[in-house]
Amino acid sequence: MSKVAVVTGASAGVGRAVVREYARNGYDVGLIARGTEGLEAARREVEALGRRAVAVPTDVADADAVDRAAERIETELGEIAVWTNVAFSNVFAEFTELTPAEYQRITDVTYLGYVWGTMSALKRMLPRNRGVVVQIGSALAYRSIPLQAAYCGAKSAIRGFTDSIRCELHHRKSKVRITMVQLPAVNTPQFTWCRSKLPRKAQPVPPIYQPEVIARGVLYAAEHERRELWIGWSAVEAIIGQKLIPGLLDRYLGATGYDSQQYDGSNPGGPGNLDTPLPGDFGAHGAFDARARTWSSQLWVTTHRGWVAAALVATAALGISAAARR
Repeated sequence: MSKVAVVTGASAGVGRAVVREYARNGYDVGLIARGTEGLEAARREVEALGRRAVAVPTDVADADAVDRAAERIETELGEIAVWTNVAFSNVFAEFTELTPAEYQRITDVTYLGYVWGTMSALKRMLPRNRGVVVQIGSALAYRSIPLQAAYCGAKSAIRGFTDSIRCELHHRKSKVRITMVQLPAVNTPQFTWCRSKLPRKAQPVPPIYQPEVIARGVLYAAEHERRELWIGWSAVEAIIGQKLIPGLLDRYLGATGYDSQQYDGSNPGGPGNLDTPLPGDFGAHGAFDARARTWSSQLWVTTHRGWVAAALVATAALGISAAARR
């Protein structure tokens, strides 16, 4: 299989970190996003790592534009082996403060953008009977929180349609694979560029992880047979908690979910990037480097299950041996 990866939302945040991780591991990368300055910076980073890159400015809410971008990437780089959907939009506000236009736009980008990307990927992968689609999800695909109703709804929708596609691939006995990576809170620029109607500055709900942690998990999901990959103990707790105590979590998040998504300082305001990209290159990191974790023990455990199992077996054997000697 060729080593060409496509990343939507490639100009910044998690998408930018994923682009770098693919390039470091031998992939040529097709870059899709709206912001041209961030796209060009990402392209230069890929080339500095010795790989080829094609940057295609694209609004993922436009299905035809996404398909044209895929066509250009395959023409210039070759067969797409991995398609990674990352691009999203968001507005931090109570549901009753969102306008219909805002809700529509968030849904068009964050949900339908994944749908159009997946369609373009499968259009090329299914006839070849090979390839991987990676959906960047969130613990919020399972456990919604206040102040992000449209985003949580979109992430839940992504999980639903991905499960349906997975069933269809099994029915076809296809070797094409689709997987979803469920994220914890991440230190990305979205909290700077997303529109916010909150009284204070928006922040990810701690604990916060650096985007490079996520990128390592995404690469693993692209190259290993995993239905889903959860990253961070906080994501595991949220997903399992929703299965066990959803009503209690409704009340808990109603009481704590407002303060946990805001921090000191008044909201600077501004239009955000919902309708048009903001100028500049934002890179991968947001404003929370001092609080963000660079490693996840949970991710290490889940990606080294063989080693963990072997260690447990060895420990049990030593325990039995010691008991027998006693």
